[in-house]
Order: sequence, then C-alpha cells, then structure tokens
Amino acid sequence: MIHQYKLNGFNIVLDVYSGAVHVVDEVAYDAIQLYDQLVGEADLTTETRRDIVLALSEKYEGRIDLGLQDFFDVIDDIEELKAQKKLFSKDIYSADADRFKRNHTVVKALCLHVAHACNMACDYCFAGKGEYHGGDMGLMSFDVGKRALDFLMDNSGSRVNLEVDFFGGEPLLDWGVIKRLVAYAREQEPKRNKKFRFTLTTNGILLDDEVIEFANKEMYNVVLSLDGRKEVNDRFRVLKDGTGTHDLILPKFKKLADSRNQEGYYMRGTYSHFNTDFTNDIFYMADQGFKQLSMEPVVAAGDSPYALTEEDLPVLFEQYEILAKEMIRRDIEEEKNGDGNSFTFYHYMIDLTGGPCIYKRISGCGSGTEYMAVTPSGDLYPCHQFVGEEEYKIGTIFDGIQNPQVQEEFAACNVYTRKECRDCWAQLYCSGGCAANAYHATGSINGVYEYGCQLFRKRIECAIMVKAAEAARL
Repeated sequence: MIHQYKLNGFNIVLDVYSGAVHVVDEVAYDAIQLYDQLVGEADLTTETRRDIVLALSEKYEGRIDLGLQDFFDVIDDIEELKAQKKLFSKDIYSADADRFKRNHTVVKALCLHVAHACNMACDYCFAGKGEYHGGDMGLMSFDVGKRALDFLMDNSGSRVNLEVDFFGGEPLLDWGVIKRLVAYAREQEPKRNKKFRFTLTTNGILLDDEVIEFANKEMYNVVLSLDGRKEVNDRFRVLKDGTGTHDLILPKFKKLADSRNQEGYYMRGTYSHFNTDFTNDIFYMADQGFKQLSMEPVVAAGDSPYALTEEDLPVLFEQYEILAKEMIRRDIEEEKNGDGNSFTFYHYMIDLTGGPCIYKRISGCGSGTEYMAVTPSGDLYPCHQFVGEEEYKIGTIFDGIQNPQVQEEFAACNVYTRKECRDCWAQLYCSGGCAANAYHATGSINGVYEYGCQLFRKRIECAIMVKAAEAARL
C-alpha cells in the first residue's frame, strides 16, 4: 500500500509497510500513481510497462526535456525500489499482530490519580471539571499511593524501567503525598532493581518555587495546561468563581520552562469550535518563548456548543498546513539568525529513520495491559479516560485483577482488529487510534473515532512534509 499527496511544493510518496518516504518529481509522482493503479504489488508485465509509458508520454507531450527513455527509466527506478521493499511492499505484520501484543503483558506504567478534585472549573474537561462526575472523588492517601507503586513493581516482572504520571483533577492539591511517594519509589529502586520515571500534569495554579525545584529534580516531564491567547484560554480555563487563569499561570509556566532550559515539558492546549484558528494560539505560546508545544482537538458530545463540526474540518486541515509551513519558516530563520522563535509541535514529532518498534505501531499505547489508571481509592481502569466506566473497572491495587475479561478485550485489540483501519495508509502511525475515543464514539474499543482519524491523517501528512523540508535544507 502506498499513499501519495502534494503539499507545500513537495510530491510525497509513502510506502505504508516499509515506512519509506520518497520525495519525487512530477514525472515520477505520476508514474508511481499509474503503477499503483495498474500493477500495485503484482508483477509488472511488458504490456503494462508500455501502457504506463504511453500514458506518461501523452501527459508530457511537448516537454522537449523528456523522451520515451526517460519514462522507461522512471519505471525501472520504481521496479528497483519495489525489489528493495521500499515501494509497494507487502504487509508482513498482520499474521503476527495478536502474538506481538500478547507477548507484552507486564505492567510498566501507571497514571496515578492523586486528586479527583480541582481548583478550576473547565466546562470541556472530560473528567467533569476534574471531579470525575461525582464518582471516586477526593485526594489519594499516601497508603493508597504506596500500594499502587508496590502493585506496579510486583506486576512489572523483570522490567526495570517504570513510569508513573501524577494526574488529576489537579495533582498539586495532593503535593505532600506526591513528594512522599517519589521518596518511597527512590528508596525501593535499589532494593527492587527498578527505576522510576515520573511525570506531572498540572494546571499551574499552585505552581511555586518549591514545586519547580522538586519537579526539576524528580520529574522527567511536566505537562502544563494552557489554551493559548488570553481570550481563548479564559473562555474555559477558569477558577471556581469564573475568573480566567491566563494571567495567573503564564508567568509561572515561563519560570518553569526556563528553569528546565526549555526541555522536559509540554505546553498542552485544547482547541474547540470557538478557536478553529488554533495556530494563532500555538504561535502566541511560541512567541512567549515556549519551545515544546501541543494542541489537542476537544472531544465532546455533538450537541455541545464547543464541539468540533464537519464544517470545521476544512478550516482545521488548513490550520495544520499553516502550522507546518510556519514551523519551517521559523526553523530557517533560526538557522540564519539564531532567533526565529522556532518550536517543537508534539504531533509533528516523527522519526522516519527509526521510530517506534513494530509492536508499538500495531498495538498502540498499551492501555489495559501495560498501562493502567489508579483512582484515589485504588480502583484500576485501563486508562484515565475510562475512569468511572464501571464495566471497564479491572480490579483494585489491593485485590489485583478482578475482571480479566477487560484485560483480554484490550489484549485482543490492535490496529488489525479495527476493520476501518485495514485500508488506511496511516494505520502504522496511529496504531488504530485511541481506544477511549473509539469507545465513547462507537461503544466499542475496536471502533474508530472517525473525526479524530481525519485530523490525525492530516497531521501525519504535515509532519512528513516538515521532515522533507528539513532534508531538503541539508
């Protein structure tokens, strides 16, 4: 399977199963398109070769710089790449997809919900303004958190490197417990032959010098929530009394980002129907000096006033292209003058030479099998977006796995179990997409959230184009 598209002056051909990306001229682009239509993964015949050459010669009639031999040469190049399995390569992974995922059964990461409470009241919050819709509310005790870390170590097998994300609600409401849990984990590392990597997700209201100092010492990554421009951020990201938070948190975020040398953090925003021009929010944050940026589409019920609509899609596609082109411009300016306000955009981070192993490409994030969320009372769910969905409660950190059927459902879920993914060129980039979004959109983790798929495909096209532009400058 191949995918062809044109963007920002580049003619791009992606070979799906090898991951090879080819930036080609117009003749080669058209020749590959014809080859795909007439030959594909089959063997090229003399008759078909002639048909392709005739079609090319008709299209490029009058081009004095092109002759029949040039067209035959292009086909030879295609055949050579095909022989090298860099073009029209076959899917060699589908037969082993189930085995790949079932070979990874130990738990390696927890999303520790230390707070089902929040000091903000964001209407679009998936967790019911941070309180998880009145379910398992409150703060996690040290004893529960300690048992969660023990559960992780006990169920991680021989795996050494473990990950824990302090999440909420707003985790800094339980700051004292976070510090104690980190200290306990560090004590256990030499005893259990484990190494913990911690992350913190915060709205920044309680961020201060003590938190920054501790985070710089102990947190591998810090996720900071800001939606961008003041008027955009303060539409949703408000305190309990409705006061906007932009002016309160921006200087705190600047201080943390600078103290980490603009590394090891992300500014994570959300865009909605009210700011489909979200690139202006990304550029605003970049111009404030932030280098690590992410902007996610809101996921909301269709009748919500802030939900993204079908009519928004062309605008959003254009925005992702604007973002890619501006990133290239800023990178060039940075290379020339050392001051281009360049930045990294999370969804455009793509490694075309290495990237995730095939297991990750097929299986996705590992929710429900390698990764779980823990509520303040110790309940286990496949991930933070399933918390409160009682049919997806896996068990508890005290009694272990009590609902193995849920784990089996997630273990059996991969990109090949989603029928909509089978003919999608982006299948090995999204791994089938988010199970939670699929569940909330279709009622099944084996479904797909089609709106999100369309945005994802556009982002990958832009990400590959950015890489093509980087290569062209070398």
